[in-house]
Amino acid sequence: MDQKLYEKRKNLICELVEDEFYVPMKEKELAIFMQVSPDERPQLKQILEELLSEGKLQITKSGKYLKGEGHPAGLEGTFISNARGFGFVEIEGMEQDLFIPENDVNGAFHKDQVQVELLKNQHGKRQEAKVTKIVSHGITQIVGTYERSKTFGFVIPDNEKISTDIFVREEHSKGAVTGHKVVVELTDYGDEKHKPEGRVTEIIGHVNDPGVDIMSVVKGFELPTEFEEKVLRQAQRVSGEVSEADRAGRRDLRDVMMVTIDGEDAKDLDDAVNVCKQGENYCLGVHIADVTNYVQENSALDREALKRGTSVYLVDRVIPMLPHALSNGICSLNQGVDRLALSCLMTVNPKGEVIDYEIVESVINVDRRMSYTAVKKILEDEDADTIKEYEQLVPMFRQMQELALILREKRRKRGSIDFDFPESKIVLDKDGVPLEIKPYERNTATKIIEDFMLLANETIAQHFYWMEVPFVYRTHDTPDPEKICKLGTFINNFGYHIKVKSGENEIHPKEIQKLLCKIEGSDEEALISRLTLRSMKQAKYTVNCTGHFGLACPYYCHFTSPIRRYPDLQIHRIIKDQLRGRLKEEKIEHYKAILPEVAKHSSEMERRADEAERETDKLKKAQYMKKRIGEIFEGVISGITAWGIYVELPNTVEGMIHVSRLTGDYYYYREETYEMVGRDTGKCYKLGQKVKIAVYDVDVFTKNIDFVLADEEEE
Repeated sequence: MDQKLYEKRKNLICELVEDEFYVPMKEKELAIFMQVSPDERPQLKQILEELLSEGKLQITKSGKYLKGEGHPAGLEGTFISNARGFGFVEIEGMEQDLFIPENDVNGAFHKDQVQVELLKNQHGKRQEAKVTKIVSHGITQIVGTYERSKTFGFVIPDNEKISTDIFVREEHSKGAVTGHKVVVELTDYGDEKHKPEGRVTEIIGHVNDPGVDIMSVVKGFELPTEFEEKVLRQAQRVSGEVSEADRAGRRDLRDVMMVTIDGEDAKDLDDAVNVCKQGENYCLGVHIADVTNYVQENSALDREALKRGTSVYLVDRVIPMLPHALSNGICSLNQGVDRLALSCLMTVNPKGEVIDYEIVESVINVDRRMSYTAVKKILEDEDADTIKEYEQLVPMFRQMQELALILREKRRKRGSIDFDFPESKIVLDKDGVPLEIKPYERNTATKIIEDFMLLANETIAQHFYWMEVPFVYRTHDTPDPEKICKLGTFINNFGYHIKVKSGENEIHPKEIQKLLCKIEGSDEEALISRLTLRSMKQAKYTVNCTGHFGLACPYYCHFTSPIRRYPDLQIHRIIKDQLRGRLKEEKIEHYKAILPEVAKHSSEMERRADEAERETDKLKKAQYMKKRIGEIFEGVISGITAWGIYVELPNTVEGMIHVSRLTGDYYYYREETYEMVGRDTGKCYKLGQKVKIAVYDVDVFTKNIDFVLADEEEE
């Protein structure tokens, strides 16, 4: 873009935001409004950042641009610190975080809400900024290990992003001793000369006591462990049986043969399915527990469920969104009892197309509670004893398998992406000591349920999209063009290529899917699969239906798990209001007002749950490997950075070989090809390469596992 056009666009944006009829827009909306071509969007981004730094624009928390206040203080975001002193600021609506050099942190603490000013002198690829003001503190308490001194104590935070200890006066120690895991409330955030200060509010237990390790993670993420008394009372007041009054006005589906299919240890069964054939077409029923019948909007139960956002599945426990009296009781679709449900009844033709559907409030009665293992034995293993035990249901399971294969093939044709990375199951003893780490395999039964739930979610989302009413969608945006461009350049080295839409720098999911098919079984499969996954964006909840890139579908939502996800519960309310004719103007305005915050908060709580789950897994994996120091394993290089090589073992444990432990040469990181290269020998380590490693060291406190390359002769 020439300088003249650059300045013209700059002035146009200033005139636009000053216009009395201007409605605040996001970057993408501005680009469309101003007819900026995709290849000119980086320059538009640069203009917007310049106008922000000049104070002519400011940005809202939701990423919308509006007129500035004349001084460069309009950028506000969340500070994310790094143990090495520098940090980043996440600003909603901006594609990339801002880099904050160590000298420009200006006392900001991890998770603080800060105002920043963009720096003009760039030293790296990422836009740099300095913190100009701390608006509010995001962290009020920290979990860590207490160390006692003669007249005071200090807490070493568990969170590695917090690089400084917390000073605790003796009178504020609550009697903690060295080695206690504690929760400390921050009373002073410190500065360049003084450490942060706090008071111990809770002693979780000694670092070596069973269960204290996981509870420290729970407290560190501020996950709620108990329900308030009024919430429990409300859950207990709910009837344990479906009454005649409950059944009134509902579709009676109790005579329809249906099953639940879950893991052996599942207790909250929120989906039942049935399949039968009418001519060449399949009739598929997906029946979801009607949780909203027992959780009224804005009740104590509802407020608590919204606050939690999701159930959290940790390595040794589940922290539920709803009390067990509901989730394992009246809301669980248990075998042989009447239950209230919302049913999506679909007619699917042999091409996998939904040619007719109905969404109804229903009453159901599940015939059998099936496990994934039992269904696998019937369909995959053809186990005679299991087939005999479930003789009456076997024809339906075979039809389920037929339909699931049709649906999967339809998704494959449209370009749906399936990253089939192994998940792990960590087996613990009664004291929480890890005994075994084994891959968790998806089988025929798990895939059938996935296929049916995906179809129900799509059908519901499409129905409400065309009704043009407020709704919560599950969206997954198109990958960042820059990341796709980098991926394309990299895979060219292996003789693969991906097509992007001409002139748009955008990719169709089918291209990703084709790539994954081409690399299947090749030496570089693990490497390219990982890099492809890293180029994807994160799925989230939104009120705008922008489609789901990974599933290659324009309409998608979460409808199928209201026991454990709040967006599903919210969607059920909207469905019931529509079915009962209550979706009038006042109700529509109500949903328009509350849904953006519901979607945003649910996305945040989902991310928190994911992080907590990863942390507890990492902790148990570190404990498991601590007993295996010196042992030799074969693994695959899963990541390469300037400071070392990450290796993943078949049991999903990942550790790092520090660059300083790569002997025999001076190694450097070649970023453009993701390789670690020896300067003199030219020896090269690549992503996806198989290597033998020895477990060198394990730090359970930081959850870091260190490997060294194992010489075959030493073995």
